Amino acid sequence: MEDYLIRATAAGAQIRAFAATTRELTEYARKCHDTSPVVTAALGRLLTGALMMGSMLKNDTDVTTVQIRGVGPVKGLTATANGKGEVNGYAMEPQVMLPPNAQGKLDVGGAVGEGYLRVIKDLGLKDPYVGTVQLQTGEIAEDLTYYFATSEQTPSSVGLGVLMNKDNTVRQAGGFIIQLMPNVTDEVLDVLEEKLQNIKSVTSILDEGNSPEQMLEMLLGDLGLEITDKMPCEFKCNCDKARVEKAIVSLGQDEIRDMINEGKQIEIKCQICNKAYYFSIDELKKLSGQ
Repeated sequence: MEDYLIRATAAGAQIRAFAATTRELTEYARKCHDTSPVVTAALGRLLTGALMMGSMLKNDTDVTTVQIRGVGPVKGLTATANGKGEVNGYAMEPQVMLPPNAQGKLDVGGAVGEGYLRVIKDLGLKDPYVGTVQLQTGEIAEDLTYYFATSEQTPSSVGLGVLMNKDNTVRQAGGFIIQLMPNVTDEVLDVLEEKLQNIKSVTSILDEGNSPEQMLEMLLGDLGLEITDKMPCEFKCNCDKARVEKAIVSLGQDEIRDMINEGKQIEIKCQICNKAYYFSIDELKKLSGQ
């Protein structure tokens, strides 16, 4: 199943919903950063959550960045998404290895540890919107649920999951976000709460061959589910050599001269996608104005 996300409403627009399957982009991120299984799970969850949050933006040029910083060994995760189904991200420490948690699953919460989650929305205004909350579990879905409730005053339920194969490639990845609008009735809320209590995990649903549409049907089918949009999604980084050149120039003439004096080409890797860019001595001299 190719990666895509859907947007939907239910109960006469008392509920809005998002769901996505993200196996391919999560596997791409795993390969880019050579992440361990627990970091793959953490990063895949964050990429999926950010992707759906990006689809909430009004304009294609708007951007949402979700940062997690914790005291756990992974130290931090970052994911950035826009409204066109494009997302990217990285982990500060991609090689973390941990034993399974008490439930026998990848210990994402242990890898992240205590800390905070920050959402930065660049909406083309003078200053970006920034919302920060304390991490509740470090498992990411619960933390995003808490963020929506406290920072955006939007009661929400977030489900995220990444399932790994025995060879440590990504078997399934995806998620959903269900949000209540201010006019939601108690009757609708009761139906939704029962569905959420009995729903299987995201990865179980996907691994049984279900689509994002079927995932939302399980949750909202009794509430008049209406799919309003569907878009492909991908891991996409906007880095290129020209951007890296600007970054080198910003280091200053002294730093560039030190690179030149080492007498060999330098390699600079993009933090977001890990692509390597190489600069010869002659190229460095041009950047320094020599």
